[in-house]
Amino acid sequence: MKIGIVACDILKREVEFLTKDDPDFTERIYLEFALHTDPPAMREKIIESVNGLKGKVDAVFLGYATCNSLEGVLDVLQVPTAMLDGADCIGALLGSDEYARQKKICIGTWFSSPGWAEEGIDGLVKELHLDSAEGYEPQFFLDMIFESYQRTLFIDPGIGDAETYRKESKDFSDTVHLKLDCTKCSLDNFRDAIKRAKELALEARAS
Repeated sequence: MKIGIVACDILKREVEFLTKDDPDFTERIYLEFALHTDPPAMREKIIESVNGLKGKVDAVFLGYATCNSLEGVLDVLQVPTAMLDGADCIGALLGSDEYARQKKICIGTWFSSPGWAEEGIDGLVKELHLDSAEGYEPQFFLDMIFESYQRTLFIDPGIGDAETYRKESKDFSDTVHLKLDCTKCSLDNFRDAIKRAKELALEARAS
């Protein structure tokens, strides 16, 4: 079977950890993480990317959660597709119950997965265009944004290099004056979606 991947670059590390040695995955597309700042454009880009794989693959694994713009997207795709459960990439990693629990522990939490840890401050500045205001340094806006936050929570999904990602999360935290906490998560949500994509591929080839 042939399966394509269309995923957010923020989740590339987790997706590659699970699929890099799997010959069933023949097409890989990773889209820029900052697309979610324009939900309609992100939806359009994802639909275009998945539909562009029509005729090349039997099914697609969509490495996105709902992310404010993908409700019902499976109904408009031209290739059988399985996507992640969750409201966003952090919910996809932690699961909805743990996500809610961590928010209750500290409502002012910045969640730092490996992808977000690697993007760091530079990624946030790029995402929010914090370097575009003449006469103001990005730190001026970062201080305002994080005034109501209390901590960064580094999420270790067990893909390796945990110390590197933890250090990057710590560097981020120090820059915006937050404490750092750490937690672990499984990739069961990702494994379930990959399994569904394989089942869809088998069904497509049998039809």
